[in-house]
Amino acid sequence: MIPRRLVRSADRDTDPGVIAAVVLLAAAIGLTASPSRSAGTEVGPTPSARPSPAALAALDCDHLSARDIRDTLAAAPAPRIIAISGSFDLVTMDSFARFLAAMGYPAERIRNPADGAWSYPSSQASASIAGLRGWHYERDGLVPLLIGYSGGGMLVMRTLHELAGAFAQQIAVVNPQTGETLPRNAIVDPQSGRTRAVLGLTVPYACVLATGSLPRLLLGQWTMLGKLHDVPDTVDEFTAFVIPWDPIAGTFPGSAQYAATGSAHVRNVTLPASYRHTDLPRTEQLAADPATRAWIDGYRPDAIAPLPEGVDTMNLIHAADIWHSVARQWCHAAKRATPQ
Repeated sequence: MIPRRLVRSADRDTDPGVIAAVVLLAAAIGLTASPSRSAGTEVGPTPSARPSPAALAALDCDHLSARDIRDTLAAAPAPRIIAISGSFDLVTMDSFARFLAAMGYPAERIRNPADGAWSYPSSQASASIAGLRGWHYERDGLVPLLIGYSGGGMLVMRTLHELAGAFAQQIAVVNPQTGETLPRNAIVDPQSGRTRAVLGLTVPYACVLATGSLPRLLLGQWTMLGKLHDVPDTVDEFTAFVIPWDPIAGTFPGSAQYAATGSAHVRNVTLPASYRHTDLPRTEQLAADPATRAWIDGYRPDAIAPLPEGVDTMNLIHAADIWHSVARQWCHAAKRATPQ
């Protein structure tokens, strides 16, 4: 389990008095808690040797094939992925995390090192998420990627603003294995060998799924109402996925889109209206079906092919888009981490 000192409100302004009302609302719309802490079945490759610098250099990170993933990247260094579940863990990101592993991402780079869980609870503090990212970067030389669903997307956004100094001028390093907050706010940058603050550390890629303003209002997360759609410079590439007419997220025609406050590259992707808010993380079956997996393998954001026919394609678009971005980031990170 996540240590209790880390499991507190992700937004310090959250009113605890609204929790019971939200849980009742969730029950009314058919939400049930997902078992987010089960060990599950390990999937994905377990390579024994790293690929050669020449093999990595030959990869086109924007056009990776399934063979590239299997034969080369599977044995390369991979950034840790922090997949954050929805509010109160009513819907977890476990299925999505297992989808990434089934597509070839190393499972040990997704699982929470504290307890082996596939996903992280959105009840964690943004300062803790930022602090453990500093810990990982100092040891791995790879900055973790952030993926958040619903309330977890709010925590992703708050973490980006936390790293930008919106809530404090210092961020303590956090040991993700023990949950201990360390008595320092700086790390040794593995790239330069110099000491640097955790504050200002840039995330290579982050995305949010069905994260709107209405729950922030209902949950009393006042400090994020004005910041939710502003993407700071503490992320390089950012994608927001929204469902039109999503009553849970509160996204309707004319709703605010996510926009960069500076240099971040931001994309807003509108998903089919047939997608359901509470089902968005359910994706692991897409990696198991040959037709949908082949479509994902061939996915390109700038040239989307017609969806495969005769199979269940629910959640296929955001699953493919996120996998494409994750694999691309993995490829670039592996090249940077491998001496030429």
